[in-house]
Amino acid sequence: MGLFFFALAIFLFLSLDSGSSPSSAFAASEGVEITYGSVIKLMHERTKFRLHSHEVPYGSGSGQQSVTGFPNVDDSNSYWIVKPIMESSRRQGDAIKSGTVIRLQHMRTRKWLHSHLHASPISGNLEVSCFGGDSDSDTGDYWRLEIEGSGKTWRQDQRIRLQHVDTGGYLHSHDKKYSRIAGGQQEVCGIREKRADNIWLAAEGVYLPVTEGKMESF
Repeated sequence: MGLFFFALAIFLFLSLDSGSSPSSAFAASEGVEITYGSVIKLMHERTKFRLHSHEVPYGSGSGQQSVTGFPNVDDSNSYWIVKPIMESSRRQGDAIKSGTVIRLQHMRTRKWLHSHLHASPISGNLEVSCFGGDSDSDTGDYWRLEIEGSGKTWRQDQRIRLQHVDTGGYLHSHDKKYSRIAGGQQEVCGIREKRADNIWLAAEGVYLPVTEGKMESF
């Protein structure tokens, strides 16, 4: 199974370089379960922008790799790999229940979705960045999945919130946009209260099937 996922990742990476979308080759049916190892885009419910990162550092705050909301569906810098936390026994192909703490790894740069107490550049809320790498992760990369409604396991069409474990901030975006380096992209930040702009949905991506029995660890 590890070789399968490696081959899948290579295919995905090559398809991203060519500018095509992997959803055209591995179309995800609406409502499919999201498992560890899946490569997804997260769409902000209200604005429809995708959670995005790129090799552009913040000019203030931590100076780490910036995270934004991106307006175009096909951009290759909006893919994230769903991973368990470091000490977890969860494996590739396992389903993910509401309340589970997860990590999201940026597909292109291999850094982790991260937050801390630095102020976000536009609104002054909690900064959300990308930080670390394959072998460099800490609790600043931990996000608790909260499924809205009655669903118990994460599915593609479910409304979710992601709450940062260390700071308590919910992954948040809004209409406030950058004007220069990331012109037209909107701010992503953390806010410690539940609001309508905390809601995200899994959109395009490569969804690995739920696997029963023994699986290879990450």
